[in-house]
Amino acid sequence: MLSTLLAFLGACALIAASPGPSTVLIIKQSLRSRRSGFLTVLGNETGVFVWGVAAAFGLTALLTASQMAYDVMRIVGAAVLVWFGVQALRQAHRMRRTGEAGEAWETVERSGWSAYRAGLLLNLANPKAAVFALSFLPQFVPEGAPHLPAMVALAAIWAVFEVGYYGLYVWFVGRMKAVLSRAGARRRLEQVSGGVLLLLGARMALEG
Repeated sequence: MLSTLLAFLGACALIAASPGPSTVLIIKQSLRSRRSGFLTVLGNETGVFVWGVAAAFGLTALLTASQMAYDVMRIVGAAVLVWFGVQALRQAHRMRRTGEAGEAWETVERSGWSAYRAGLLLNLANPKAAVFALSFLPQFVPEGAPHLPAMVALAAIWAVFEVGYYGLYVWFVGRMKAVLSRAGARRRLEQVSGGVLLLLGARMALEG
């Protein structure tokens, strides 16, 4: 049991360490404030838990069984990524036009609900997250254990683990705030994150 749990946590660490849309969004939101970054993490991990529970009940199997359902979610997910990318590029443009030092950190900070919603929406709009939860979690259900409670418990552990992992990102970006708030630095980071999100959205839309 303990060895299975340790193997599961190791797999969770490898998953979290793989860069993806959620990582980009969390870093982008953390540039605004630690509060925005951490609430984005909480939103993202709520999505992780929701997909884990859906997988436990067999609901995510519908996406693997229906190409049309998967394609619809894929297009919606791509649109969400593109929307976030455009928002980042617009913010960079506003910062160039109006100035970016000092008070800019506070004026661009989103409300807590908005940051949480961004993390949740990005995760729930990603069909790969649903399919991955379906294929990943069952591998670590202990032999002889009740399937449904074990899957839900693993989903909860996965989400809590990633809250701690991505919390380190939020903390690190916060520690770098003095450097990142220099003139031009944050605008360039907004441009980079926006461009990356646009590329990820285009790739999701175009993949078969």
